[in-house]
Amino acid sequence: QVLLVATGGGLVQAGASLRLSCAASGLAFRDYTMAWFRQTPGKEREFVGWINTSGSSTSYADSVLGRFTISRDSAKNTVYLLMNSLKPEDTAVYFCAARLSDLSTFTYWGQGTQVTVSS
Repeated sequence: QVLLVATGGGLVQAGASLRLSCAASGLAFRDYTMAWFRQTPGKEREFVGWINTSGSSTSYADSVLGRFTISRDSAKNTVYLLMNSLKPEDTAVYFCAARLSDLSTFTYWGQGTQVTVSS
């Protein structure tokens, strides 16, 4: 079955960097658009960014644009989220998600990894 395992979260100081990883299994990785979302308790789930099947196109939320970078490694079936210049407001559980490129909604979701940024 499809499994998305997100890792790499932790507690860091403001201004630090973290790289999250999402390892995908049970799907044809090359056929899926991959994305990152985040959620803070009491807030709506927020889109962070996505990357297309080939890795040639990305898109980011305005709140992270210029600080976060999404990438993918087909050989490892893994998508990454590099987070630079972290701010306390970036604190959230970060989820990876996958969908076929011709769909408009994400079909598969990872369990999430906690990122906490202290001031």
